[in-house]
Amino acid sequence: MTDAVIAKTGKTALAGSARTRRRHASERRFRMMGLAAVAVGVLALLGLLVSILSNGLSSFRQTYITLEIYLDPAILDKQGNRDPADIAKVTTFGYAPLVEGSLVRMMKDHGIGSEADVDTAVAMISKEAPAILRRYVLADPSRIGETVEFDLLASGRIDGYYKGRVTMASAELDRNTSPEQLQLADEMKDAGILVTRFNWDFFTAPDASDTRPEAAGLGVAILGSAYMMLIVLVLSLPIGVAASIYLEEFAPRNRFTDLIEVNIANLAAVPSIVFGILGLAVFINFVGLPQSAPVVGGLVLTLMTLPTIIIATRAALKAVPPSIRDGALAVGASKMQSVFHHVLPLAMPGILTGTIIGLAQALGETAPLLLIGMVAFVREYPAAPPEGFFDPASALPVQVYNWTQRGDPAFVERASGAIIVLLIFLLLMNLVAVILRRRFERRW
Repeated sequence: MTDAVIAKTGKTALAGSARTRRRHASERRFRMMGLAAVAVGVLALLGLLVSILSNGLSSFRQTYITLEIYLDPAILDKQGNRDPADIAKVTTFGYAPLVEGSLVRMMKDHGIGSEADVDTAVAMISKEAPAILRRYVLADPSRIGETVEFDLLASGRIDGYYKGRVTMASAELDRNTSPEQLQLADEMKDAGILVTRFNWDFFTAPDASDTRPEAAGLGVAILGSAYMMLIVLVLSLPIGVAASIYLEEFAPRNRFTDLIEVNIANLAAVPSIVFGILGLAVFINFVGLPQSAPVVGGLVLTLMTLPTIIIATRAALKAVPPSIRDGALAVGASKMQSVFHHVLPLAMPGILTGTIIGLAQALGETAPLLLIGMVAFVREYPAAPPEGFFDPASALPVQVYNWTQRGDPAFVERASGAIIVLLIFLLLMNLVAVILRRRFERRW
């Protein structure tokens, strides 16, 4: 801007025209809108995390009642021969009097309550307690005749009382507990008999019935998800990488390959429930594979994950500069040697990242698993592979869905806890993807 123009307009180049000022103001407004959108997204995410953590962290703690129980041979081994077959004939109903008798003795020894409070105190112990005793005796029949200390689960209402979910006021309106029961619980806690501590069984125990939410765990679901992810990894990684290498490096450019590429892109956008319908029709109804089995879930999730891995792998292969290929060919390498010795190692960080992200996506899928029957109630652990791939099992996202459908508030708490476990797995998988990318990434 010359001195004459400045003298005429009274403006310098730094001041700018009105049009420039409007453009700068528009840019500032757009920047503020972008920051506001990011802030809204972060606040929504924080609100979601706070809600999940506030409802689910308590599921990692559990209330237990410590009792010394005499394993009476007159009840558990009437023949006195320690034959496992005869001992197994005693049902959980036979173990219930042992729990009740131990509780009565404990109350007398510590001066807790009175004889009229026995029934109220017995209801404080989970209905899972006799089953715990029975499993212990069947695992080691030699302990019959001894007095063994057990940490038995407290009922869901007692557990909820020490987690803030149950109050004296709500107990007056609840037919499953009473203020008198909560008062007895406080006396037991003061005596050191009732404690609340970390709940390892939440990660190892199987699911439980509607009447014993305090015994429900993620053991079968975690094992089922692990089996399915193993199947998905073994099938989707070699198939997806091989298909990507062929399409990107060897396939001729014609209408057929263009059709394949379009369909791969379309499959990546297909709703996951469609893959569930496909799995139900093909793998269960046509092939005859069992419902609720990890092998079916793994095959369905493999089909769903393949497009993601293929797209990510092709993008990683395209990111390798053409000079790498040309240099390899120039020194006498064949096309296959240039791809497998030079291009593929350089693309490996992107391939591994895409694979892990695809596995993380498959780990969180629920809809296709519901259609193949994995919503069924499963208490038995699947066997070791390969037989376990065909045994009934559940999965983490399906277990979350299952627990949210039940009426007891303790199941809602456990559903939030299962979401936390699932999020931790997803974060770990994404962290592994980042570490592998940085570990194997090469600069050129």
